[in-house]
Amino acid sequence: MSELNFAVLGAGYWAQFQLAAWREVEGARCVAIYNRTRSRAEALAQRFGIPSVYDDAENLLERENLDFIDIITDNRTHCDFVKKAAGRRLPVICQKPMAPTIGECIEMVEACRAAGIPFLVHENWRWQTPIRALKQVLDSGAVGRPVRARITVITSADDYQTQPFLKELERMVLADMGVHLLDTARFLFGEAAAVYCQTIQVQSDLKGEDMATVMMRMDGAMTVSIELAFARIPIERDHYIQTLIFVEGQCGSIELGPDYWIRITTAEGTYARRHPPRRYPWGDPLQEVCTSSIVECHRDLLAALSRGRAAETTAEDNLKTMRLMEACYESASRGSAVCV
Repeated sequence: MSELNFAVLGAGYWAQFQLAAWREVEGARCVAIYNRTRSRAEALAQRFGIPSVYDDAENLLERENLDFIDIITDNRTHCDFVKKAAGRRLPVICQKPMAPTIGECIEMVEACRAAGIPFLVHENWRWQTPIRALKQVLDSGAVGRPVRARITVITSADDYQTQPFLKELERMVLADMGVHLLDTARFLFGEAAAVYCQTIQVQSDLKGEDMATVMMRMDGAMTVSIELAFARIPIERDHYIQTLIFVEGQCGSIELGPDYWIRITTAEGTYARRHPPRRYPWGDPLQEVCTSSIVECHRDLLAALSRGRAAETTAEDNLKTMRLMEACYESASRGSAVCV
């Protein structure tokens, strides 16, 4: 497989982990980086040996010979950058959330479809090691058909320190972390038919919500609830962030608990096994499950770009997640359930 040259647009907090993860995947080389504040791009370029630095994205796209771009900027810029790439018939990987509005998401998908280029979304949450393990158990049929599930994120995160722009978003926790969990629910259980959502703003210095609860009725005659928050509520946990999942099936239950333990209970008894993520020297040990999942997501996206096979998280698939997010906000605004 020949090596693909790519450029990164954006040098914010998560760019360091994206670039480190690309180094773990053979077949791709970052040859240029853009950031509107040039000094931030220069710092990452020096750290990761990136030969070219730009503070003008148009100039980068004009000068560099690229096989794809990886967009890691504030999502308010995603639509413009994706359209610029589509105009050059340049394949795109875009960070989640795809865009602030469903209208922009549709514009981006249609622009890339018209250009005939791959448009992929870097949705890494579903690639977390324990979540992949739970999916395998579900698919094995060990607990029968799932009928009810609960997904909860526990966090002691202060993401406002590393990503201060979050404070300025009118749509915050659902649009930032919520899309991860909605995508995970789709990955595990299929599509939703209806959604009911409530949002709360706990911290007064934010523009958007920092706590949300979502209830979904799935096409497969089951219910899934999601609980998430960035509310700075102290918790006693060994890790910065974890996803906890409990699934009730017709023949048993599956629990993904703290510290990556999965417990399967059926009439035959309970079986438990720990599924920790791989640790990388560049990863944040307090959120290792998140940073390590970036590598596996990269691997899948690169295989799609280099071998022509389908990626799990295409933009067209992610559009379903974005529509679900939009339905959550509509439900919270109306105070009633919304059909998806």
